[in-house]
Amino acid sequence: MLLAPLIALALPVLASTDDTTLPPTVEQGALVLGHTTPGNQVSIGDRPVRVGGDGAFAFGVGRDEAGPLQVEIHRPDRSSQAVAIAVTARQWPIERIVGVPPATVNPPPAIAERIAREQAAVASARLRDDDRDDYEQAFQWPVQGRISGRFGNQRVYVLPDGSDAPKSPHSGMDIAAATGTPVLAPAPGVVTFVGPELYLTGGTVVLDHGHGISSNFLHLSRIDVRVGDRIAEGQRIGAVGATGRATGPHLHWGMNWFDVRIDPLLVLGKTP
Repeated sequence: MLLAPLIALALPVLASTDDTTLPPTVEQGALVLGHTTPGNQVSIGDRPVRVGGDGAFAFGVGRDEAGPLQVEIHRPDRSSQAVAIAVTARQWPIERIVGVPPATVNPPPAIAERIAREQAAVASARLRDDDRDDYEQAFQWPVQGRISGRFGNQRVYVLPDGSDAPKSPHSGMDIAAATGTPVLAPAPGVVTFVGPELYLTGGTVVLDHGHGISSNFLHLSRIDVRVGDRIAEGQRIGAVGATGRATGPHLHWGMNWFDVRIDPLLVLGKTP
């Protein structure tokens, strides 16, 4: 089963001797699914893309990707084909915030070092790359609630001296819900990281869906899984909370293709 956003697209067969299919256009922040003849190799620029035994493959499109994406198909007979995929730009709102204490915007060295160490551990968990095809499952909402923060939006803090301190764009989707609300796996996967008390993200779980595609669940008040657990779709991962740097209870659900952030809302393909 393919993800909902791409089911609706007409996936044209490329002008080639094989049955490679790709969407003609993609959005910034999208998860792209394709299919090629088993045994072919796929790359984007110099970056290889894992191809499953059935010929399925996937890759992410970054928030700021301008495109076109150059996808290359390499065949066992050493012939190849380059395919250009257009990237549709999205509008990213920027919010300017005045009055936040400078120490909050730019934490002291000891805290900054801790944040860097913890985030490096999470990033390392996203490097897993195996042949599981859990990402082909249609993703479900991990919790129902109001979307309180959208992927790609950015905050710029205005410091007392009038200078701007831009922060990284929002890396996922925030879903407001009461503390203790169960968080369910949106698709099957394997748990690759568990951290109950990270400085920024509090209770944190990373769930790997195969081929470098993973989900992360942040600010959890409770964690019900361990590293190495095989998780079924709909299985409880933990509970909504406001741990770490959070102003109220909500679930932050982020998704990645390795180091490329992707928008969970596009994977779902619809709002609740």
